[in-house]
Parts: sequence; C-alpha cells; structure tokens
Amino acid sequence: MSAKVLVVDDSRAIRQLVGTALLQAGYEVIEAEDGQQGLSTISTERDIAMVICDVNMPNMNGLEMLAAVKAQANNSSLPVLMLTTEGKADLIQQAKRCGAKGWIVKPFKPDQLVAAVRKIVGQ
Repeated sequence: MSAKVLVVDDSRAIRQLVGTALLQAGYEVIEAEDGQQGLSTISTERDIAMVICDVNMPNMNGLEMLAAVKAQANNSSLPVLMLTTEGKADLIQQAKRCGAKGWIVKPFKPDQLVAAVRKIVGQ
C-alpha cells in the first residue's frame, strides 16, 4: 500500500505541483489549505505517513502547526517537511527545534521533493 502524505499549503498551485510529483512517485496525497485545516486533517485521517507544510499561511502558519503536531503525544513522531519560500537561517533553526525533518525552499525540483519524501518515509 502506498504511503499517505498530507500537503498543507495555502497555494492551490503548489498543492497541485507537490501532489502531482508525489502521485507520480506512487504516494497517496491529501491536502489542507492552512495549519488549522492541516491539524484537523491529522486528527481525523489515520495512517498519514508524513506532512509537507508551508510556513506562511493564514489562520495558523506552518511553524505553529508543526509545534501543535509535535505537542500531541499520538502525533509527536509524525515527520514534517517544511516547503516554503523562506530561507532564513533563524526560521530553519526554529523549525528544526520544533521537530521538522527537513526544509526545502521554493521553487523546488519535483525529483528533489520526491527524494526527500522517500528518505523520510522509507519507500
């Protein structure tokens, strides 16, 4: 069975780009438009293998969502990869301290993203 990846980004175009790359690589993809929707999806969907999350989003940003996910005992080991236009070292360090597995800066190469997902999910 293919691993399920949650893509959290307020840009429909980015969700489609990421989704297409992952679907072609054999992953199942589900989407959320912001951190609040992402958290809600994580709490209702079972067997999510990992999360790919933007940083700058309305309602709840990616770092807030990451911290909230890691604070939940049943989700604390869920891998989260940040995918964002931000490349600031302090934000990257903050994300790592919160438990992010990695950080990819947009624009990204689909094969680079798929390689990161394979490394994290182990497929």
